[in-house]
Amino acid sequence: MPTLNIMTNVPGNGVDNSDCLKALSKAVADSVGKPEQWVMVSLTTDKPMCYSGNEAPCAYGELISIGAIGGEKNKAISGAVASVLKAKLGIDPARFYLKFTDSARSDFGWNGSTF
Repeated sequence: MPTLNIMTNVPGNGVDNSDCLKALSKAVADSVGKPEQWVMVSLTTDKPMCYSGNEAPCAYGELISIGAIGGEKNKAISGAVASVLKAKLGIDPARFYLKFTDSARSDFGWNGSTF
């Protein structure tokens, strides 16, 4: 159930949403080590954002997972997501933050219950 939410100030009219979402989904699945069938990704473009005092392309993301994240693994995940954002949205990896949250199974709902 890894869930990645990305917000960026990149204009959406120049983004192939489907291509970007698929690339992010694969990057998360591969780097987290969970089947892609359980990965959810959202992308919000056109978000008013400022980083380092300017409005050049930037992004903020949150990755929530039940296990499979933490420590050194987060570096690989951050690198994989940053690579996709650079390739698909032109965002410099130095202008991207990613917050990791390891959620308890009982704190994440699915299919009318929890994991």
